[in-house]
Amino acid sequence: MSDKTEKAKELFKQGYNCSQAVFGVFCEEMGLNFETAMKIASSFGGGMGRMREVCGTVSGMFMAAGLAFASATDSAAEKGAHYKRIQELAQKFKEKNGSIICRELLQGVETSTTPTPSERTEAYYKKRPCIELVGDAVEILEEYMKEQSVQTVKQAL
Repeated sequence: MSDKTEKAKELFKQGYNCSQAVFGVFCEEMGLNFETAMKIASSFGGGMGRMREVCGTVSGMFMAAGLAFASATDSAAEKGAHYKRIQELAQKFKEKNGSIICRELLQGVETSTTPTPSERTEAYYKKRPCIELVGDAVEILEEYMKEQSVQTVKQAL
């Protein structure tokens, strides 16, 4: 387990949502301060505002990939290349976990869509795969980044 994976899991245990935990371990090395990153990722926990849609870990991975690889231009070719990366990352996550959809990943667990987050108790952590999904998303992106040339936000500007 990498340092980033452990740190992401710790962020999740501290109460950050799944998206924040993943995005938070990549942001600073790419020129984005932690507080700003937490605000950006705050809406994506629980499958986007607890609507149980795309898993927040996947959204966090995609945001970090955007910082690492996306261009700030509007070129169709660059957009296409980036969307291809995102689809590759999604496929890797699906291969490991069967889905990128929160409610499907939480199958068998009560998945309320009320806006009030569940209390983080030992029982919460035992019945949900979220902490492992946080680790999976970080590991997938770390491996992908090793395989690619990483472009930082500072270089992109």
